[in-house]
Amino acid sequence: MHTQSMGVKIQVPSCAACNQTSKQVIRAVGSSFAKPSIVFPAVDYAPSNSLQSRFFCGSSKISRNKEISVKWNTRQTLVAVPKAIVATENAPIEMTKDFNLDGGSLLKVKTSALRNGSPGSVELEVTRCNATSLILHWGAIQDGKSKWFLPSSWPEGTKEYKKRALQSPFKKAGDSATLKIEINDPKFQAIEFLLKDDATDKWFKLNGGNFRVEVPKSITDISQIHIPEELIPVQAYLRWERNGKQNYSPDQEKKEYEEARKELQEEVAKGTSLEVIRSRLLGGKNDSGSHSEDSVRTDSSIPEELVQVQAYIRWERAGKPNFSAEEQLVEFEEARKELQAELSRGLTVKDLQKRLQSNEKQNNGKAVTKTSKPEVSSSTRITRKSRDLSDLIHKYSKVKAEVVASTREPTPLELVAQELEDANNDSVLLRKTFKLGDKELLALVSNPGGEVFLRLVSNMKEPLLLHWAVSKNNAGEWQAPPASIVPENSNVLQGSCETPFTEGFSGHSSLQSLEINFGKNEFIGTPFVLLTGGTWIKNNGSDFYLPLKRTEEKRPKHSLSDGSGTAKQLLEDIANMESEAERSLMHRYNIAANILDSAKHQGELGLAGILVWLRFMATRQLMWNKNYNVKPREISAAQDRLTDSLQALYLEQPHNRELIRLIMGTVGRGGQGDVGQRIRDEILVIQRNNDCKGAMMEEWHQKLHNNTSPDDVALLDYIQSDFNIDIYWKTLNSNGVTKERLASYDRPIVSEPKFSPNQKEGLIRDLTAYLRTLKAVHSGADLESAIASCMGYSAQGFDFMGTVQIHPISGLSEALPKLLSFVLQHVEDREVTPLLEGLLEARRELHPTLQTSRDRLKDIIFLDLALDSTVRTAVERGLEGLNKAGPQELITIISLVLENLCLSSDNNEEFVYCLKDWVKILQLCKAGANQWALQAKSVLDRTRLALADKAEIYQTILQPSAKYLGTLLNVQTWAVDIFTEEMIRAGSAASLSLLLNRIDPVLRNIAHLGSWQVISPVPVRGYVVVVDDLGDVQDKVYENPTILVAGRVKGEEEIPGGAVAVLTPDMPDVLSHVSVRARNSKVCFATCFDSNVLSNLRSKEGKALRVEITASSDLVYSEINEAEVARSIHVGDDDLAPPNIVLKAKKFVGKYAVASDEFSKELVGAKSLNIANLKGKLPSWIRLPTSVALPFGVFESVLSENINKDVASEISTLSNLVTKGDFSKLKDIRKAVLKVQAPPKLIEELKLKMIQSSMPWPGDESESRLEQACTSIKKVWASKWNERAYFSTRKARIDHNDLRMAVLVQEIICADYAFVIHTINPATGDRSEIYAEVVKGLGETLVGAYSGRALSFVCKKSDLNNPKITGYPSKRVGLFIKPSVIFRSDSNGEDLEGYAGAGLYDSVPMDREEERIVDYSSDPLVSDNSFQQKILSKISAAGAAIEELLGSAQDIEGVIRDGELYIVQTRPQM
Repeated sequence: MHTQSMGVKIQVPSCAACNQTSKQVIRAVGSSFAKPSIVFPAVDYAPSNSLQSRFFCGSSKISRNKEISVKWNTRQTLVAVPKAIVATENAPIEMTKDFNLDGGSLLKVKTSALRNGSPGSVELEVTRCNATSLILHWGAIQDGKSKWFLPSSWPEGTKEYKKRALQSPFKKAGDSATLKIEINDPKFQAIEFLLKDDATDKWFKLNGGNFRVEVPKSITDISQIHIPEELIPVQAYLRWERNGKQNYSPDQEKKEYEEARKELQEEVAKGTSLEVIRSRLLGGKNDSGSHSEDSVRTDSSIPEELVQVQAYIRWERAGKPNFSAEEQLVEFEEARKELQAELSRGLTVKDLQKRLQSNEKQNNGKAVTKTSKPEVSSSTRITRKSRDLSDLIHKYSKVKAEVVASTREPTPLELVAQELEDANNDSVLLRKTFKLGDKELLALVSNPGGEVFLRLVSNMKEPLLLHWAVSKNNAGEWQAPPASIVPENSNVLQGSCETPFTEGFSGHSSLQSLEINFGKNEFIGTPFVLLTGGTWIKNNGSDFYLPLKRTEEKRPKHSLSDGSGTAKQLLEDIANMESEAERSLMHRYNIAANILDSAKHQGELGLAGILVWLRFMATRQLMWNKNYNVKPREISAAQDRLTDSLQALYLEQPHNRELIRLIMGTVGRGGQGDVGQRIRDEILVIQRNNDCKGAMMEEWHQKLHNNTSPDDVALLDYIQSDFNIDIYWKTLNSNGVTKERLASYDRPIVSEPKFSPNQKEGLIRDLTAYLRTLKAVHSGADLESAIASCMGYSAQGFDFMGTVQIHPISGLSEALPKLLSFVLQHVEDREVTPLLEGLLEARRELHPTLQTSRDRLKDIIFLDLALDSTVRTAVERGLEGLNKAGPQELITIISLVLENLCLSSDNNEEFVYCLKDWVKILQLCKAGANQWALQAKSVLDRTRLALADKAEIYQTILQPSAKYLGTLLNVQTWAVDIFTEEMIRAGSAASLSLLLNRIDPVLRNIAHLGSWQVISPVPVRGYVVVVDDLGDVQDKVYENPTILVAGRVKGEEEIPGGAVAVLTPDMPDVLSHVSVRARNSKVCFATCFDSNVLSNLRSKEGKALRVEITASSDLVYSEINEAEVARSIHVGDDDLAPPNIVLKAKKFVGKYAVASDEFSKELVGAKSLNIANLKGKLPSWIRLPTSVALPFGVFESVLSENINKDVASEISTLSNLVTKGDFSKLKDIRKAVLKVQAPPKLIEELKLKMIQSSMPWPGDESESRLEQACTSIKKVWASKWNERAYFSTRKARIDHNDLRMAVLVQEIICADYAFVIHTINPATGDRSEIYAEVVKGLGETLVGAYSGRALSFVCKKSDLNNPKITGYPSKRVGLFIKPSVIFRSDSNGEDLEGYAGAGLYDSVPMDREEERIVDYSSDPLVSDNSFQQKILSKISAAGAAIEELLGSAQDIEGVIRDGELYIVQTRPQM
């Protein structure tokens, strides 16, 4: 591409469409935008031979009356020459057809014919696809025949159907399903097919018959298609623009011209008419004509170069918009008018030159980079748009990945590799696999007993000869081996040796091998090449080389795991390719691109493997460059290839976008052509401009030439520090680059930089510009370069350096340039809130463009990554300034950081709901609403739980891969151990956690919460024991009084024997099972909100403490001596010994089912009896569900039936093992109970009682529904042997054999809310006060192991219309279910005097509950004061009424549905 301006003369009429004169058009055509570069397209492209040119203006085509022949030459006239147009009709080679399917789905079928030896194809895509298992039932059609034939080429997974048709599965991604069929058979003239949803057996037809789509006739030679010459230059120009307006040589220009012709020929071949193409390119019909040369003469009163600079300034002032061609011409002429106006005011042309060219003073002999930085006002805040936060939700169902490990058997070479490594165990020094084309060579070096052995094994078919030597002093040197180590049949030559491989190895005839025993000689390595069939085989052009000693200190290794939780085969493949990858970044990126296809089919674990590998590389745990010379443009091209593949995967797998973004964050943006070459050019310019060639600068040039990385450049820090060499090494060392590493390169850096003071200014300027170029190519998260890549920039070259031109991305939000300019202006401000607002508003403007396919999507992703990263760095920088921040400012920043996390996360529904809550809290805080801080504390708790979940997900997905691959690659142990932790720290989650810690004490202080919530207020003394999870120790019995500090308490555990206190940061509900049991057992139980207090407690492990409860219900502790603990223990005190409770074993009375009016103590437990006792005695607004029961003894009777004798025997055997202490058999007993068969009489009686009670009978729906009901009953029976129940009864010394289980059967009330009432406040013992907790959906989230707190409130019995909320909800999920039946446990071991067995056994609904993430921002119970008061008052009144009726304090469970209240069970409050 020539850079000189062209003097042109052209005859073109004026354009009415854009009101442009011919003169204006030619000014644009003939202009050279070299000073400074401006992103205005001008048609100044043409090859050096004669061709026809067209000029058009953007989307509004300019009609031209004359055809123009253009001769390419600088300073040459353009002459118009009419040309004849010849059109040919060509059959299309590609066709597309659409069909509408039932259910709103759309089927698109694209067919293409065989062409130039390439296969044709049929591509099918179903959008808005609801089918989960879509199948194509199909066959091919020959001309003149109606019968289907089966072609030879089938898609993956295709099965033959009765030898008459094929059935091929679609691939599902999101709501789209795709399938591609290759056509290799010329007989394949059409395809007929049907679609089938395999999961539902539903068929899709076309009007009751087959779909049929014709395949276009093949065209073998498109070169015969004639394209009018007038169209080709315009297409060539468009290609030139697409390719970044590169500088082409004359030969490249000719090639581009022919490629343009080929593109148009292909377009015609696909069915587009020449008239359509002509209209698109030329904007109208061509007619001959001529115009005088004078009509286009330019005005010479103002130099053209000044007009160009003024146009550039106008463009910058406007925010660098994406002008169309016609708008560019208008801007050009407006710039001329502005300059003419200045001349009319008395300025001279010389004055204009001085003013305009002062803006480009650095262009005199220097490289200048101009990036988009639109002008905006210096406002300190931006105004954010009002948006629906729900638009941020990304919710994806779990996608099942392919299990690659099971798709193939290990090859003989892989089996041998493992055998050799296992046999040599810890003596292995090196295992390496070399690629020999499509074959491999395995090398294993070991030193058993101090002798060094080399084993080589290959699967090459042809005989191999090893040509080898030994190295004594330097790696790679060739010396002949001593005769003592030469194997048999070898031939010793001068300086080397030749040894043939032996056929067969370890029983594999397809392998050949040899072994060399180097003994205890002091050889450092062995170089070699291979010879086969007269052909020498080298290692990518170099000798193979194997070290025979460890070249560096052996890194500590993890023991190699079994690879569970990883894409194991992929990680092993990566490890085998590491020796190739470490040669250079180009090799690594190309290998990553190659294996990405395999990784993507293994889902998140495959992508996790790629991420771990590239992250190890990015953190310098792996070598970047080893003995390989690679050009910067080759590195950037490899990056470009990898990031292109990641961009495609980003669109293909939206459910894995978070992982893909993390991978892209470890890889630079990359670039082709001049962008990569510019790196090398700028190094040479720096050397020449600053007269610093030779010595260290020459070494540095070669180093960066081979291995480019922004953080390698420590020179800038060194120069800016007034040449402090310590700063130079500090910068390098902090980025993992040591003197030893620099010296180890194949072109080592051994010199230190030395410059003179007069070089300082020039070096700082040029190195700063150079660093910008590096970041633009190699950094994914650098903000300025990412903005420049999307908004457009140009880098003008000097002398031999080419111009780099990156055009703005079209179609981005109009608001984005000003937002990005605001961000750049404020990116280093100390006050971070305005910056965060700008960053988040920019991300929200980008968000829609990241969801669909579009041009240069990866640049938009990299910009989004850079904005995301800047949020984190801004928050970290601003934390110090937030020390004195008020709650409003803290909540504002928390909301912004949480919004940032939502934008970067997959399956972010809960984060979005937390964000909606924080936005609401901010409004309440500003308004000074009552209890806003208490409500904020619940939102904070929920946000913490969501962050903990995210950390756990990262740990599950990433850490196993980090450990397995890290072990294979010998990565340092510390880097493996903290891998996931560092990944989390690198994102917004860590910043958000710090902010939550900052505001937590503020909220607790305002809400008067203190550091503790005491659930069971019991003063105790004991020894501190720290455990991760209370469930891990629930079967233990501690000999000494023990204060457990438990990291996790779910809410359904049993408290172990000997524990006198459980202190936890977890937040079980006050009325959860574990809370109730703590109060009943007189165990201190409390939640700690202060992380510092908790850390202090953990530090006291093993020490004796006194724990006391203050008058303000806070918890305090202090150290005591052992004597005080001993005095608190009264050995032999019968009052404190656990009760010895004797159960009366209930007998089967011959009834398998009873109605509620038959309930008695001999038949059912307290749960059923209490419901029956309430019937007909409560106010009419308190409703009861219909109930029947399976009485005591039914299970034992069923088990004694002959059909269940084998199950009975199995349960008896397992029970004996449990009695002996093998508690793992409890799970096996539960499984055995599910094998029990119900006798017909049980089914008959239960059916009769349910129908008589107007309850739905499951058997009326289907046989499978009846089986579901029977399974649910058996699960209730089996819960007699769950762990918490067994340990609890054992602790209470209850004979487990006497325990009997009745089953209460009730209709399910599909609840809006569920509640539990204690009619005496359990925390304070206040009998005048009701305490209750409420959750969304079913009550299992309240009493079971569901994290977060329920809404809690108290209400005075004397004032039931004034409930007072004591805690807002932080439960993250609600359980919802369709109308059916629930089977509740009702044992004789519950609600006993001195023992509360409530909640130990299971209640099982017939249908599985649906978990839904709860959005409290729209929940009227939280946000509507009137609704809240009405519901809570009704719950309070129900509790008071039931307590009064039954005459004692009650523990009541109930639900609210459509405002109506139902009681499902009640029992005495213990």
